[in-house]
Amino acid sequence: MTIKHRFNPPVFISSISLIFLLLLTAVIWPKGSQEFYTSIQDWIETNTGWLYILAVAIFLLFILFIMVSRFGDIKLGPDHAEPDYSYKSWFAMLFSAGMGIGLVFFGVAEPIMHFMSPPGMEGYTIEAAREAMKITMFHWGLHAWAIYGVVALSLAYFTYRHQLPLLPRSALYPLIGERIYGPIGHAVDTFAVLGTLFGVSTSLGYGAFQVNAGLNYLFDVPVSTTSQIILIVLISSMATASVFSGLDRGVKRLSETNLILAVCIMLLVLIVGPTVTLLQTAVQNAGAYLGDLIHKTFNLYAYDRKDEWLGGWTLLYWGWWISWSPFVGTFIARVSRGRSIREFLVGLLFVPTGFSLIWFTIFGNTGIDLILHGGADNLAEAVSSDVSLALFKFFEYMPFSSVLSMLGIVLVVVFFVTSSDSGSLVIDSLTSGGDINSPVWQRVFWAVLQGLVAIILLYAGGLGALQTATIASALPFLIVMLLMCFGLYKALQDDALRTKNLQMHHTTVQYTKSTVDWRQRIGTLTENATLQDARQFMQTIGKPALEKVQEEFEKRGFTTTLTGSKNYRLTIEQSEEIIFVYGLRKRYFTTALAIGPGHLIDEEDGEEESDDEGTNYYRVEVFLAQGGQEYDVLGYTEEQLIADVVTQYERFMQYLHLSQAELI
Repeated sequence: MTIKHRFNPPVFISSISLIFLLLLTAVIWPKGSQEFYTSIQDWIETNTGWLYILAVAIFLLFILFIMVSRFGDIKLGPDHAEPDYSYKSWFAMLFSAGMGIGLVFFGVAEPIMHFMSPPGMEGYTIEAAREAMKITMFHWGLHAWAIYGVVALSLAYFTYRHQLPLLPRSALYPLIGERIYGPIGHAVDTFAVLGTLFGVSTSLGYGAFQVNAGLNYLFDVPVSTTSQIILIVLISSMATASVFSGLDRGVKRLSETNLILAVCIMLLVLIVGPTVTLLQTAVQNAGAYLGDLIHKTFNLYAYDRKDEWLGGWTLLYWGWWISWSPFVGTFIARVSRGRSIREFLVGLLFVPTGFSLIWFTIFGNTGIDLILHGGADNLAEAVSSDVSLALFKFFEYMPFSSVLSMLGIVLVVVFFVTSSDSGSLVIDSLTSGGDINSPVWQRVFWAVLQGLVAIILLYAGGLGALQTATIASALPFLIVMLLMCFGLYKALQDDALRTKNLQMHHTTVQYTKSTVDWRQRIGTLTENATLQDARQFMQTIGKPALEKVQEEFEKRGFTTTLTGSKNYRLTIEQSEEIIFVYGLRKRYFTTALAIGPGHLIDEEDGEEESDDEGTNYYRVEVFLAQGGQEYDVLGYTEEQLIADVVTQYERFMQYLHLSQAELI
């Protein structure tokens, strides 16, 4: 029996080879590897910290500019595209893939750590509590999601708008063109594979620590390497089972489960904790975070040197988010087709940031309040000694502590299953040339490999070395991300220019010299067309008109094609890369839902919609290269339809003229 596979050999072979090499050095030489990668990371923090701070500020400003500019109206897909997922499912997947597990792990611990030792002030004070929440939100808020947003927006735009593969290399197309399919593109994708695999694997290893700590707290399960390896095997097995279910039934359902569990735990803590105080601090934290945003964005402590703190916190976080951005960005792009850029960026930036603000307020402020006013010294000691125990020590001070701890364990496990599953999907796509429908066994292979890497590193003590290496690798990808911003801006300018020209198109000119009685046209506009009307128009008017246009262009030396037997698509080549497209497709609307999306009839694939008169009405709409134009030509004469094709071609040529003029 032949095993089917869809590998991109340069990326797959180089990725496997480098994974094996880096894994081998981390296992054989764990301490030496840790010291080597740490020295690289220290050098980066000391000498290029200013670049990290500046670049991340640029990413946030760039994303905000794109969101509020005219570019925000552009769709991530054809103009007629609709979102693949509901808001609930989309937000759940953003939350789970982006940093959901981090919120659980550090929700209590990080605010308390900053409260105990804030930069430039005394710890365990009211002022330290305020500063702790501002610092925590600064590291987990808009900046982190702007980093993800640069990669996710670039990939989604070039994949769904320009039909390039869903790969990091595609974001460089405006800068290097077809060379993305050569060694440069292979190197970028390979780098993304390594970052994703080692990032997920090291997180899986550290997650096993937290689950083990929780089970020890609840059931006296021994805290040991053996217990943690068993947990990784179980989590990886669940992730492998989820892989078989696919994206829609696997990751989507698990992500929704994650979100429901997280909200339930958060609400329980809010209700049993200092409720009024938490609501007050939530409002104050939001204002303090936004008010101090610009200062913290550009703060390098240049006048009051705090290099150790800056390198151990802000620069470490920026490096971690950047190193994770190929994985998270690719996954977010995968589930975001059909949304406008503005809708995409508003959802990506503000919804997770808002959730993080509420989460850290409820867990962090409650923990700080317990230490400051409740004498919870054990909680402070637990955070200082073992971060993985912080959540469960925190629950000791809550009613129903065992129930909360059990829910916490389940949440952590499901989060890691989701991370492993989505990581497998991303790595498989990266190594198969962007194919999102590759054989299931390939995704299973990567899910199993992630678990094996975590187990080997945990057993050999090399988790820290690989985590440090992953963070250190953020510097070269930071340069790639800056290039992504430049390339995306160029492409969006070109897209906006094309859209502006198309919006100048008017169909009324086609009736000024029409031989058809204007009364007949009013009848066409006011009567609901049937499926038979649409079919007859396509056969008697649509196809002959396009054939005549095709014949005329071919006489003039152009290469043209006319495809389809029920829906038609005419293409006219200006050059190998520049092609004019004019298509006619039938679309039906339900009269009961007069306002809402229409439905395309894919008769070419054997799908036909029953002609239910009185319920549906039909249109024949124009589809250009960038998607449907949402105007109906059913009822045009042959001459009018030809005039419409010529008018659209004229707009296309004007767009080419303006775009080339801008380049000159």
